Amino acid sequence: MKKFPAQSLSVILIAAALQLLAQQRQSTEVTSLQRALSEAGNSPLEFVHAIESHLKEYPNSPQRADLERALVKTAIDLNDDRLLATYGESVLSRDPNNVQVLEHVTTAQLHQGDQAHAQRALEHAQHLADLIQATYQYDKFEPGGGPAEVKRKEEYDRGRARALLLEARAHGLLGHNQEAIRLAQSSYAIFPSVEAARETARWLSAAGRDAEAIQALAEAFTIAGLRSADADGANDRTRMSELYRKLHGSEAGLGDLILKTYDSTSAQLAARRAELRQFDPNAQLKEPIQFTLTDLDGEKLQLSSLLGKVIVLDFWATWCAPCRAQHPLYEAVKAKFKDSGDVVFLAVDADEDHSLVKPFLTQIKWNQKVYFEDGLQNLLQVSSIPTTVILGKKGEIFTRMVGYLPDRFVDMLTDRVNLALGKPSAAAPAQFTSQ
Repeated sequence: MKKFPAQSLSVILIAAALQLLAQQRQSTEVTSLQRALSEAGNSPLEFVHAIESHLKEYPNSPQRADLERALVKTAIDLNDDRLLATYGESVLSRDPNNVQVLEHVTTAQLHQGDQAHAQRALEHAQHLADLIQATYQYDKFEPGGGPAEVKRKEEYDRGRARALLLEARAHGLLGHNQEAIRLAQSSYAIFPSVEAARETARWLSAAGRDAEAIQALAEAFTIAGLRSADADGANDRTRMSELYRKLHGSEAGLGDLILKTYDSTSAQLAARRAELRQFDPNAQLKEPIQFTLTDLDGEKLQLSSLLGKVIVLDFWATWCAPCRAQHPLYEAVKAKFKDSGDVVFLAVDADEDHSLVKPFLTQIKWNQKVYFEDGLQNLLQVSSIPTTVILGKKGEIFTRMVGYLPDRFVDMLTDRVNLALGKPSAAAPAQFTSQ
């Protein structure tokens, strides 16, 4: 798939702001946008909040096209379906032949799962296929054209297979199982991939053709194994075959042996992970919502038990003077949501020496419940204190604040929590500092 060169979100937004400043130097909108951008810092999530708030306040902004393009580029970086579905169609209405945006918006539409979005995705996928053919001049590949021609042909085949796969998914969601099967199989024939094999199996199974679905899943299984970077993988397969034929006279039954070995290997790896988690329940975890935190008395809290709630994580430490200054402001925000069962505030201590924490809390008379970070700080890349991280109701990182602005902290954090709850912003556009 031909990719457009990536462009920094901050570059796009700052360029848009500067252009706006040059055109309307004295306007209120200029002041608002400049302020929002400066407070957002380098955090992509906070740029999103800043620009969305700005567009709500100034829906007819002369910079709307530039800002929507910036939001879509950020959505691609963050893999954010909501942003893509919200702003992608608008961007495509102005730039319908943008291959990168078209593919990502199509995928986001398919992730919605309903027929209306599937129909729109189908139209996009068909247009994508046409663009790929036109871009690569598919009937003009020259034999003997050398490495450059090989690369061009490879990109074309990947892109065409991807477009067919998106069409297949759309047809399947629209209830056109046979067409979904045909397109998924065509995608696999052009460029065999795990995704195409799985998509074929999905719609074969939906059509009641389970034996064929099993074969497609076997193909997905095999390709996944061949993705390994181990150059000796093919040699292993050849040697295994030779030994098996030597013992049994043929390869009959070798497939069963491979599947059983796969199951046992998976079980061994799972057992290893379980063993490690006896020492650290957070070992090898990749998602913050999967973490277990320990309080000062040794009691455990599984963050997954809070799914469905907005979780506000306040990272602080005993040695952090700004944390002390922020504490009463943080408590003021907690008080605003004391009657809400949908918001949980967690104080997360980042001290290396845990023995310091209880005496500190007693000395300064803080009565909050405190948890140790237990590796969560590293996973979330919290490199300075204080930092506030908000997890959305599905456990995703909604936004973060590094440091704080004393005169606006309460309003800004309150605003962010309300946005995470899906409530309209009560405050004027005001954003956190950088990620």
